[in-house]
Amino acid sequence: MGDRYEQPVYLDYNATTPHAPEAVAAMRPFLDIHFGNPSSTHCYGAVTRAAVVQARSQVAGLLNAKPDEIVFTSGGTESNNYAIRGAALAGAQRGRHIITSRIEHPAVTEVCRQLEADGFEVTWLPVDGDGLVRVEEVEAAVRPDTILITIMHANNEVGAIQPIQAAAEIARRRGIIFHTDAAQSVGKIPTDIHELGVDLLTIAGHKLYAPKGVGALYIREGITLHPLMRGAGQEHGRRPGTENVLEIVGLGAACEIAMRDLAMNMARMRESRDELERGLRETIRDVRVNGHPERRLPNTLSLSIRGVNAHELLIDIEPHVAASAGAACHSGEVQVSHVLRAMGVPMEWARGTLRLSTGRNTTREEVNDATSTIAGAVQRLRLTE
Repeated sequence: MGDRYEQPVYLDYNATTPHAPEAVAAMRPFLDIHFGNPSSTHCYGAVTRAAVVQARSQVAGLLNAKPDEIVFTSGGTESNNYAIRGAALAGAQRGRHIITSRIEHPAVTEVCRQLEADGFEVTWLPVDGDGLVRVEEVEAAVRPDTILITIMHANNEVGAIQPIQAAAEIARRRGIIFHTDAAQSVGKIPTDIHELGVDLLTIAGHKLYAPKGVGALYIREGITLHPLMRGAGQEHGRRPGTENVLEIVGLGAACEIAMRDLAMNMARMRESRDELERGLRETIRDVRVNGHPERRLPNTLSLSIRGVNAHELLIDIEPHVAASAGAACHSGEVQVSHVLRAMGVPMEWARGTLRLSTGRNTTREEVNDATSTIAGAVQRLRLTE
């Protein structure tokens, strides 16, 4: 297969993205030269403090938010923890009921399970066969003691884009705080907080070409959260600890790029994703796509192949294609993801599920190489059955 396979074709952008060159360039002075503590009053601190202020404005710009509504965190997991646990503890005197969905990321589900152990009650909403929450079921789940609804904007496995605007409107009418985990959607589709109508929104830097270990939480003006940590007064007293200036700068630059190029990148990702889907459908028999055909992220393809074990398929293609599976193999048993189970994907299909996610620079050559590699591996595996 030649030198082009010195590095495998990367089709796992939903797991993490490479650093945008512009983000690296913005960060470099803060690695090489500018080391001051933003809380310091001297000139060294002034430079890094100004950089944090600029990055806050860049993140806010992508969301159409106010800079003071942005709190920097260590990533999506911390943002989700702060939003969910912070809102629950702050509102516990008004009620102890939370609504979420069955297809959330573990950074949401595990927080909700811990809150259940702490005496809160959680309603776990089902999804339909396309992985979508039904708005009428959100409304039906609301109770007088409901204090928080947390539903992801777009699913990380099948790309299903949830009806956040309609669900958030239900919350707003009832005076309920609404949080959305937008780690997968920010930078891929529009995430204007005024259009979405949310109170809290999670960003993970490494999903939009910024570094790992940095993220942000949008907190609508007027919303008070119980703090996760105690310390000094950084981030307007909402998140103590000396700011991670280097990576905050990278996140800011990445958000500015994402806002500038959103329409172009959406089109590029959709084109490569659709080309990949067409190629695999044409070269592999007995395949199905999971998730809504239209209401899904432009870069995400969840493909189930009947009669194939996804774990074995990943091992076969690993030298040439980097992807993720919708099922794992442990001690000889296939364990299907909670998302596919919630969607009701039959086991004969679910066990052979690949998650393929393209990026804004995925090329046609890479798509063609991946298609032929995956098709060849499927053929080999089927011959061994």
